[in-house]
Amino acid sequence: MAVAPVTGGAALLPPSAAAQGAVRGELSLVQRPGADAADLRDAVVWLESRERGASAVGGAPRDGTIGMRDREFRPHVLAVAAGGAVAFPNEDPFSHNVFSNADLGPFDLGLYRRGATRTATFPRAGVYPIYCNIHSKMVSFVIAVPTPWVARADAAGRFAIERVPAGAYVLHAWHERAGAELTRELDVPAAGAASIQVALDARAYVAAPHLNKFGRPYALMRADRY
Repeated sequence: MAVAPVTGGAALLPPSAAAQGAVRGELSLVQRPGADAADLRDAVVWLESRERGASAVGGAPRDGTIGMRDREFRPHVLAVAAGGAVAFPNEDPFSHNVFSNADLGPFDLGLYRRGATRTATFPRAGVYPIYCNIHSKMVSFVIAVPTPWVARADAAGRFAIERVPAGAYVLHAWHERAGAELTRELDVPAAGAASIQVALDARAYVAAPHLNKFGRPYALMRADRY
């Protein structure tokens, strides 16, 4: 799998692979009037083959890293191979507790201090929200994808997935504000596909606090001791 920026660098396939082209397009968010601008660079687009036995060679590193620094997860969004692992190094001078309650594969890495790193695996394809049980504003997302054909949008929403073999696919697109991923069928000819328009409906998005790992609201503290 490959997490490919719009400048290229998507999945690498063997030179003998037949009829490869690029899938290019533009992603947009449909938001309520007056909503704050969203960072489209956090959008992830990927293709999943609809053809039985289709090869999926190459791709992004199976493992990734999301650091914790200045009470933030960095990066905010990370795409990895389904079944891969992500390390969470603590780079702050205080403790963090990393967890996810995602049905796809919940985990709790416990409380650990600066300089320590703990790792979680992401066994199934899908979206995993990641939180810190101490700092309620810390949020990130791991997108586990079962395909090598994946890209991140740029600030204008443009994306490009290079070297896609001709065939039948399902296009997936996700952004935090749109909630569930959008899917639609796409046939890719030998020359590739251009001018794909993807509009994600974010009108229902409302910024709201999430619950802690026990399913309860975060406690209010007069002073942040961590």
